[in-house]
Amino acid sequence: MTTWMNMNTQDSASPLMEQLIFFHDHSLMILIMITTLVSYMMSTLFFNKLINRYLLHGQTIEIIWTILPAITLLFIAFPSLRLLYLLDEINEPMITLKTIGHQWYWKYEYSDFNNIEFDSYMIPSNEMSLNSFRLLDVDNRVILPMNIQIRMLVSAADVIHSWTIPSLGVKIDATPGRLNQISFMINRPGLFFGQCSEICGANHSFMPIVIESIPLKY
Repeated sequence: MTTWMNMNTQDSASPLMEQLIFFHDHSLMILIMITTLVSYMMSTLFFNKLINRYLLHGQTIEIIWTILPAITLLFIAFPSLRLLYLLDEINEPMITLKTIGHQWYWKYEYSDFNNIEFDSYMIPSNEMSLNSFRLLDVDNRVILPMNIQIRMLVSAADVIHSWTIPSLGVKIDATPGRLNQISFMINRPGLFFGQCSEICGANHSFMPIVIESIPLKY
């Protein structure tokens, strides 16, 4: 869960989120290098008094500033493509969780275990305890085991929703009439909070998601 004044990503709780953070840092490093280089060149041009009265065209510099950005884009594109394929990869899931978005709550089904299903509503402010998180806690949490591959099948019953857990690096659209799937693995126990990330009506901000990750032999 993100904390007050946190300007960074949430702490990773899955291998996919670790890869996303690595890619973020990789891209940020390239961006800082470009910003530093361009700032140095601009300050040099502004504050020197050198004049070339015989410069008609600069074919060499045009070649350089065409090739260098292309190489830079390759350094960003290849890790990005690798990560995109990793996010869509399904690796022999041990458990399947079905999720259906409604206005304005989530319905979950554990179809592997005699069709266990339940609805998950946000706890209203007047029913919260002192240990609850406002607009984030729910009456029924999703219980999932850690360190095993989990497949999620996501759809919606009315309008488009989006099931999102930032610390797991998971975001998938719930679309009426369409079944989307995603795979992830949780590598530590704990409570992980998320919210619907697609505007779905008046109470869009009141349909949170809570996952409780537990050891397999709990």
